[in-house]
Formats: sequence, structure tokens, C-alpha cells
Amino acid sequence: MLQIQYIRENSEALLESLKRRNLANAEELIQEALTADKARREEQAKADEKKAEMNALSKQIGELFKSGKKEEANEMKAKTSQLKDEIKALNDAFAAHTNELTQVLYQIPNAPHPSVPAGNSDTDNIIENEEGSAPNLPANALPHWELAKKYKLIDFELGVKITGAGFPVYLGKGAQLQRALISYFLSEASKAGYVEVQPPLMINEASGLGTGQLPDKEGQMYHAVEDDLYLIPTAEVPITNLYRDVILNEKDLPVKHTGYTPCFRREAGSYGKDVRGLNRLHQFDKVELVQIAKPEDSYAILDSMVEHVKGLLRGLGLQFRTLRLCGGDLGFTSALTFDLEVYSAAQDKWLEVSSVSNFETFQANRLKCRYRNTEGKTALAHTLNGSALALPRILAALLENNQTENGIHIPDVLVPFTGFKTIH
Repeated sequence: MLQIQYIRENSEALLESLKRRNLANAEELIQEALTADKARREEQAKADEKKAEMNALSKQIGELFKSGKKEEANEMKAKTSQLKDEIKALNDAFAAHTNELTQVLYQIPNAPHPSVPAGNSDTDNIIENEEGSAPNLPANALPHWELAKKYKLIDFELGVKITGAGFPVYLGKGAQLQRALISYFLSEASKAGYVEVQPPLMINEASGLGTGQLPDKEGQMYHAVEDDLYLIPTAEVPITNLYRDVILNEKDLPVKHTGYTPCFRREAGSYGKDVRGLNRLHQFDKVELVQIAKPEDSYAILDSMVEHVKGLLRGLGLQFRTLRLCGGDLGFTSALTFDLEVYSAAQDKWLEVSSVSNFETFQANRLKCRYRNTEGKTALAHTLNGSALALPRILAALLENNQTENGIHIPDVLVPFTGFKTIH
């Protein structure tokens, strides 16, 4: 959530920035926020005046009682009762305008970083770089859903029977390969200085509000209505919320956490050929990276997180590319996002496997996540996160790109975790 002071002082620049997001009602939202803020501050100023008047009266009343002027003192006490009622009314009005302001601020997305290109959709994203080359597949190469069936690695139909579409069952070497990928990603994160966390898989409303899933994306999350809890869409949410209402010390920054969790997304409206097999699921596994940093360090940290993901993809021997997301494809809470995609040879398409984002103070403002500098002053931290990595499409690309006439080759970096070199 943007700070109202920032909006107040930079409204024209913010409007210009939000044009890159194609936010149709940006001007209307900013004006609503400024109007609510002005009304709120006016009510506060009136209440402060009344409080000052009441304090002065209280002092006079005390002096009157001391000098034996009881009747005059009681007359003035009646005035203080009236002032108390007026102050309460002003405080109620202040609270109403504050709530109105908060609801408007929830609707305003983060201001894009200056390097975010304008654009309407993912077709306008900028390819920053590309690494690796497409594999030479056998003439009878199969997509991963056929390979999974052939080698009894994943049973999509059994998942439908147990739960529904988008909930696959991993079997045998498919389950072992899945576990090996998780172990590899966590091991590499640990080497890079990330502290592993195993968080809850359900969050409360406050946690969803803190990282921006609520009130914007509740329709995409599974909601346990009776307990008012949500299944997590990503480990970013519970891990970042570890620092909700926390003041960190500057010397402890950056905070670096990694965590493996299943993730749950309703993916409402998803259909067609792009959701076949592992391409889009309702439940999937992911290893997440989260950092909390000083503002002046966050963009260098963002670059280092992107490099970390690239290192994982190089280790797996996958062809990949990095994209800088345009304003129209940028997430609501992000100031700058890089997506990493791997090439799926059998499907002849690029598959997104990671998003690495800097949220600047947007989440921290909601979370009240601050740090105290050496002078004792507090300031909002910057939060960052990245997938390192999401497993379904990585697994899809590994199966497709490493298939041979005699089976599927396992990348060398995974063999210590799988215990086998080939699926056949």
C-alpha cells in the first residue's frame, strides 16, 4: 500500500507512473484518496483544537475550586462535558474518513519503477537475455503428460478422482524426482545464505492483507469459510508475515529466508491447451526466496536474486530467458518484476518458472515492517521475493527436454538427491 504522504507530495508523478500500468481509474482513485485524507486531517485539527480548549478549561476549573468559586467551576464543568461530546463526534468522523482512505489505498497498485516499460500485456514484456540451446529430441518426442503416463510418473486421472482437475498424483520416480528438485533448490538457497523456514499452509485475513493478496485476490485463493482462513498461494505470504508489526535492527538486514511449501490457487477462468498436464495446476510445489532489506540495497539484491535463479536453471541444463515485465503485466504489489521462462522443446513454447520482484515499501507499509537505523530512527523496509523455483513447469521441461530413445536423462546436479540417473 502506498503511503498517503507519498501520494500527497507526488500525485502528478504518481499519475504519470501509473499510466504504464494502464490503470483506467488512476486519477479518480488518487483524488478520492486525497479528498479522504484532507477530510481526515481537518477533523483531526478540529479535535485537537477542542482538546486544547478542554485542557485550558480544566486548568481554569481547578483554579476556581482552589479559590472557593465552586458555582463558577461547576458552570465551566458543564462546558467540558459538551466539549467531550464534540471531541467524540470529531474522533468518530476522523475514524470514518481514515477507513475510507484505507479502502481507497487498497485499490491503488504500487508505483512502477522507472525501468518498467509501458505495455498492455505479456506480449509487451522485454526479453533481457536468453541462455542455452534447444535440445535435439528424437523424432517421436512426447509432451510431458504423455511421458508421465508412459513411465508411470504422474497420474492426472487419479488426481481428478481424488480431488479434481489440477491436483495430480506423483508416483514412483516421478515423486522422487519432485522431492529431489525441492532438496536441490533448498540446498542451493542454504549455500547462498538463506535461512530455511517451514511456515503454516494457511493464513488469516491480516496476513493476506499484509502482503497484498487481500482484498485484491481473494477470488483466486481457497477459503476455509468457517475458520476464515486461506490456503496459501505461495510461501511468500506466511514468510513475509513473520515480520508483520516488527521493527528490525539495521545491522540485521538483509533478512534472507527460503521455504518449501505446497501452493494452492483456484486459477479461476483458466482453460484450454495452456493448462494441459503440469502447465497450470491448483496445487503445486514451490521453493520461495524472501528478503527484507534497506531501501538503498534492494535493487542490487533484486539483481542477485535473479542471478540465483539463473544459476539453478544453468545447473539443470535448461534453456531459459529473462523478461522485464511491462506495466500492464506487472503484479499489483510489485514495483519491478523479472520473469524467468524455460523452453519446453516438446511443446515448442516458453514456460514461466519464476517471478522475482521488488515491492519496495508497498508490502512493508501494510505490514508495518520497519527497521531502526544507528541513529535510532525507524523507516519502512523494502521486501522482495522470488520463486526458486516453482516445480511443475520445471519438471515438465526436464522430462521433455531430456527424453531419449532409451529413457529420460536426469541432470547431474539431481543425481545425489534422486539416487538414479535415468528414468526408463
